[in-house]
Amino acid sequence: MITRSRLLVGLLLALSVLFTLYKVPIASSQGLTIVAAAVEGDLPATDVDSPMWQEAAAIEVPMSAQVVAKPILPDTKIRSVTARALHNGSQLAILVEWKDETLDDQMVRVQDFRDSVALQFPLLEGQPFFCMGQTGGNVNIWHWKADWQSDITRRQDMETLYPDMYVDHFPFADPAAGVGAGPEDYLDANYLPALASGNLFASGAHASPVEDLIAGGFGTLTSQPVEGQNVQGFGVWENGLWRVIFLRGLASPEPDDVSFTPGNLYPLAFAAWDGANAERDGLKSTSQWVDLQLAGEAPRPEVDAGAAPRPEGEVVVAPPRVPEGIIFVALPMVACLLPILLLLIGVVAIGIVIERRR
Repeated sequence: MITRSRLLVGLLLALSVLFTLYKVPIASSQGLTIVAAAVEGDLPATDVDSPMWQEAAAIEVPMSAQVVAKPILPDTKIRSVTARALHNGSQLAILVEWKDETLDDQMVRVQDFRDSVALQFPLLEGQPFFCMGQTGGNVNIWHWKADWQSDITRRQDMETLYPDMYVDHFPFADPAAGVGAGPEDYLDANYLPALASGNLFASGAHASPVEDLIAGGFGTLTSQPVEGQNVQGFGVWENGLWRVIFLRGLASPEPDDVSFTPGNLYPLAFAAWDGANAERDGLKSTSQWVDLQLAGEAPRPEVDAGAAPRPEGEVVVAPPRVPEGIIFVALPMVACLLPILLLLIGVVAIGIVIERRR
């Protein structure tokens, strides 16, 4: 006979199988708050060793493999990042650090993959899905790339990696340029469509190692126009540790950019890639949402002159946030759990009928 205790055990086992299948973490990074310390003067845009960083508390943010959208790499290498932030009332700087035993800053060959890290901010109230947002919940992404950083200081190409290669000429380029032909040597822009269209990947020189993007779910990642690329960055790899700085103004005129106000809380999520582990695109480590708060007093809302004054010491409660990406985890779980529940109910019903006939 099926008793209630056996039914409960069966339900718990079913839930444990589903949690394991979908890798739903028991521990979450929610509750962590990165406080951007208020400082005076210029922020350290390219100095990862600046004493100013000691003004901000370092927060370690746990990471795990992205396992929602294929392709999936369960064994990603980056388990956590450490972040701290500063602001001076007009700009925000965020320093992200993580362990990486190898330096991967080139993508010239097809077998090469870069190290990189990204920050993600929702563009609307609440928390959309922490992997690339969702329909109706767009996110602004700042993606720092080690190869772009390397291109700024010492750009490499095929002839750099293979110095003994020989090419008579590049088709459609000025023959006098020979093997060293660059985009400027092409006589007809029709043969450089990516460069002509403003594709940042085709650019011969990057103004910043950070790409400013927008997304609204898997498969929607879109680079912002060249004139809207307003995030600066700088990274240093030393002794198995990456330290990367992001820098941008608090306010942005771009409609697809997040803007910041001192005193307010902003959801922030991280993603990181280890090139030596062939991590790229969706093969990455991600965090769940954490909070970023800029130190300072939040602006007071305008008060109706005819309204009663707010009592001294009254706490204003912020509206609750939308649970992060719950639909992406809950619906598959419910879809798998429902047949199990129906089966258990059927077994219990059969057991009751048999028991009554005895």
